[in-house]
Amino acid sequence: MSNGRAMSADAHEKPEASTFLKDFLALIKIGIVNSNLITVFTGLWLAFQFSDRHFLNELDILVYTIFGSALIIAGSAAMNNYIDTDIDPLMESKKGRPTVTGRFKPSAVFALAISFIVIGEIFLFSASVSAGVLGIAGVLAYVVLYSMWSKRRYVSNTIVGSISGAIPPLIGWAAVEPTLGVGAWALFLIMFIWQPPHFYALAMKRTEEYRAANIPMLPVIKGFHRTKKSMLAWVVMLFPLPFLLMELGTGFIILATLLNIGWLVLAIRGFKATDDLKWAKTMFIYSLNYMTILFVSMIIFAVFI
Repeated sequence: MSNGRAMSADAHEKPEASTFLKDFLALIKIGIVNSNLITVFTGLWLAFQFSDRHFLNELDILVYTIFGSALIIAGSAAMNNYIDTDIDPLMESKKGRPTVTGRFKPSAVFALAISFIVIGEIFLFSASVSAGVLGIAGVLAYVVLYSMWSKRRYVSNTIVGSISGAIPPLIGWAAVEPTLGVGAWALFLIMFIWQPPHFYALAMKRTEEYRAANIPMLPVIKGFHRTKKSMLAWVVMLFPLPFLLMELGTGFIILATLLNIGWLVLAIRGFKATDDLKWAKTMFIYSLNYMTILFVSMIIFAVFI
């Protein structure tokens, strides 16, 4: 009987543990953490390659930078969830967040967010002062400029939010080369310009949710046609940026340009789309693949410099 009770308890503990882990990963927005770490590592890797230094000789910098970046991004994401506890219940796609379901208390979320950010900054400052300062800038841009200030007030909130999303590759680069070079700012610009069409596509899919929460996203305030025009303009602005990374070679320039052309064609097709939400989903998926392929290709081409 006692063994039976023990087995029964174990059976209940495993789903509970699984649910806790799932909620924790949702709280820190693990998908955003992972995608941003790709850009952090790319900045780090290119800085090593461009300065003719080998990462195996400086593994401490790599570890400090990756762990530090992961923690400040996770902490900032948790803080965003803490700030949005009043509006998330109004959005269908966010009702499962642990801050909405009550799985995590607001005080615990706040404490976790602050702890992650502080520990992450210690790691980043251990890599370089510049990396630590840029880390602080990224946190302030996301938590203060975006989450607390612009998100609920201005239709340009997505552009403001793009600042924080463009800082991770700078952090990676600054950990190796604190002065930052043209390549570092090229990565910043690529990430900054990539984000509006990426998030506008998501905003189109969730227009009614943002409307219900009274969030002034571009599709809510200006409509789909205006949003499509803006997305097209941002995609066009990506075209010259690969040429700032000429050191990666002709192969990279060709690949990046083909990716840009593909996105441009898809953006233009949006004006004749019969199903706007289906087109927006396609744009969103393309943008994710675009970012992943582009940054992974930078890492690969840098090996052959």
